[in-house]
Amino acid sequence: MAEGCNNGSSKPTVTPYEEVLDALSSLITKRSRADKSNKGDRFDLLFEYLKILELEEAISEMKIIHVAGTKGKGSTCTFTESILRNCGFHTGLFTSPHLIDVRERFRLDGMDICEEKLLAYFWWCFDRLKEKATEDIPMPNYFRFLALLAFKIFAAEQVDVAILEVGLGGKFDATNVVQKPIVCGISSLGYDHMEILGNTLAQIAGEKAGIFKDGIPAFTVPQPDEAMNVLVEKASKLNVTLKVAEPLDAKLLNALKLSLEGEHQYLNAGLAIALSSTWLQRTGHHEFTYLEQASLLPEQFIKGLTTASLQGRAQKVPDQYINAERYGDLVFYLDGAHSPESMEMCARWFSLAVKEDSQKKAFNHPQQNNSGSTIELAQGNPKERDGKISMQILVFNCMSVRDPQLLLPRLMKACANHGVYFKKALFVPNTSVYYKIGSHALPTDSQVDLSWQLALQRVWENLIQSDKGGEAKHADAVCEEGKDDTKMGGSTCENSRVFPSLPLAIKWLRESVQQNESVRYQVLVTGSLHLVGDVLRIVKM
Repeated sequence: MAEGCNNGSSKPTVTPYEEVLDALSSLITKRSRADKSNKGDRFDLLFEYLKILELEEAISEMKIIHVAGTKGKGSTCTFTESILRNCGFHTGLFTSPHLIDVRERFRLDGMDICEEKLLAYFWWCFDRLKEKATEDIPMPNYFRFLALLAFKIFAAEQVDVAILEVGLGGKFDATNVVQKPIVCGISSLGYDHMEILGNTLAQIAGEKAGIFKDGIPAFTVPQPDEAMNVLVEKASKLNVTLKVAEPLDAKLLNALKLSLEGEHQYLNAGLAIALSSTWLQRTGHHEFTYLEQASLLPEQFIKGLTTASLQGRAQKVPDQYINAERYGDLVFYLDGAHSPESMEMCARWFSLAVKEDSQKKAFNHPQQNNSGSTIELAQGNPKERDGKISMQILVFNCMSVRDPQLLLPRLMKACANHGVYFKKALFVPNTSVYYKIGSHALPTDSQVDLSWQLALQRVWENLIQSDKGGEAKHADAVCEEGKDDTKMGGSTCENSRVFPSLPLAIKWLRESVQQNESVRYQVLVTGSLHLVGDVLRIVKM
């Protein structure tokens, strides 16, 4: 039988790209990230890998911008890349995680790397490392390999500037093999990955400051004193000039808006401007240097800040599968917030966005009295001029190493402060599995362990009951009563629902829209970038 033929009994043909994804999946370690033995995890091995891949000289010559932080580092890197690309430079951007396709992690001139190039560079690195692998120098794990691959791509493509987002921490992150970046940045610090980085802001700041290099200038944003003191101390020991970049003044954008939504993005944009300006200055490109005293940003900076794109951060996506006449009646508001501080910022963005969107819908119907409806909306009345009611739904999941008792109350309270209350919270497992990459490797087992999602549901119901002045213990009883209400499995409570899969939750939302013509559904998806990516994969593809 000819190769590639399928007589019905053989497995479906695997594409060359899927072969890459399978090989990449083989590098994912199964052990928990909270395993304390992960710390450091033989960081010195990375330098052995660089020797095998002959990348030492290339990295030393690369003009790198290195960014760590808890919140906003991906946005900062994206803004920085867009600014320098619009200044005419050949850019490379390495970020994590990806949401739909692993190629998102490697951007060349603002575009995801094409499959053809990824295939070539991937096997070049993978085969050499596999050939040299020994018991003492094993194959690198998943993220380390991706970082090494990024260095290979940027070196081979001869980028003018490489912008690197730290994956986790800083000191022992795979990107920290860089010895002489042009400039370093630390975005907002907060409580995240505490199982690895430490339980205090000071400990977390110490890990992030691990990217500082002797004599290399660094910038940060306004930080809590506990964190700032550590950054200053670490900088002084390494002769690092550390400056605080102020948030961008919106007036400098010449009446335009940042392309990434949310008030916090002005903080990230300010840091990106400082990093870009310093890179330009230190590489001899003084014609673009931005002076803080200037009344306007350079045109290239404005274009960079107003056209940068990053999925899964304050992103709005109308569902594509709703009938044309109902288009806009199911809109997903996506934000990968997963720390208490970012959860609060996410809630603020969502609350303002749904009110703004409701007003926009209202203004499409001029036959009714302007002033009255505007007042109703401002007071949180969900009814719009087309007679529809806006209903807010939460779709949530987070990793089990995170504390929902810290995340969910911040989300609920911040939304309530803006007059936004969720009609229902849906808790789902991630579609993605952490030991497989790519949509061809999605789980098929219907017996999904929902114990974590049920725990999240109990936290939510307890919060609702407490907010109503009831006793928290009633929440479990309410859930028990409603447990068999759904034919889809999971658990139904008064204010929430657990679904055994994300596709079932999306199906329920779509059916709800079809059954309720007078309701417009505004769905916030948050708690995990993996979850956001899963939703994007279903809604957009």
